[in-house]
Amino acid sequence: MRSSTLAAFVIFLSSSTAAFAQDPPPKPQDPVTVSQDPAQKPPAAVGEAATKPTRGFFSSLGHNLKDDVKHLPRKNSLYFLIGGGVAAAAIHPWDEEINDRLSGSGAAETFFKPGKYIGNTAVLLSAGTATYLIGRGKHSGRLQHLGMDEIEGQLLAGAIVVGLKQAVRRERPIKDDGTQASGFAFPSGHAASTFAAATILQQHLGYRAGIPTYLVATYVAMSRLHDEVHSASDVVFGAAIGIVVGRTVTWHGRNFYASPMLLPKGGGVIVNVNAAPALSHTRH
Repeated sequence: MRSSTLAAFVIFLSSSTAAFAQDPPPKPQDPVTVSQDPAQKPPAAVGEAATKPTRGFFSSLGHNLKDDVKHLPRKNSLYFLIGGGVAAAAIHPWDEEINDRLSGSGAAETFFKPGKYIGNTAVLLSAGTATYLIGRGKHSGRLQHLGMDEIEGQLLAGAIVVGLKQAVRRERPIKDDGTQASGFAFPSGHAASTFAAATILQQHLGYRAGIPTYLVATYVAMSRLHDEVHSASDVVFGAAIGIVVGRTVTWHGRNFYASPMLLPKGGGVIVNVNAAPALSHTRH
């Protein structure tokens, strides 16, 4: 029962991102009304400026990571970290019981085995890099932007996880055979990485794309419990870190904000466009 409670909470934590609005955007100017087109794809998570400064990959990455760090300390981030911390503390007394229920061999081992590789930072970094290169090759700013955000998300989440592991220094769970994996457990790097990737996809592509990726992230988090290298509290707080990172790297550079509206004979979308977007925050 505890394992199903954990899964339900992690899915709730990921889906609850809609309940916490991003920090208030800069005051918009000159609203422009655009008719709703069902076939139109949703805008990218961050507004694209009409012109962009020319930068190489590493120059863009360094510029954007610096921007990410500046946007990390926000009230929105604090809400998720507090929520994740409270949830991790609440579930901590049942860490061992949950691991016992999820551990085992046979069909369970076969089912959870891919989670170790799906949530690996190197795998997710490679996926982000491939997306960026495909976007660059096809001259697709949107795809290139998504790939760059995924790369930044993995680097930022990894840095935060390593720092916390060294600060907290919680040992990994003792396995049924009496052995113990090396390294520190809190928080889970796999959970942080996969929830960061899922949140970035959700911010760029909407919740239809976000829901399956959050389910994959939850599967990866639970696989770490089955492998007995993390406890439930490790993966819960790791998921919170991933969501914070994902929302942070997709926050900067917006120069438009869209919201639905009702019309006498239908509906539409009102788009508020800032007159002078800051090019210094533009993704490349």
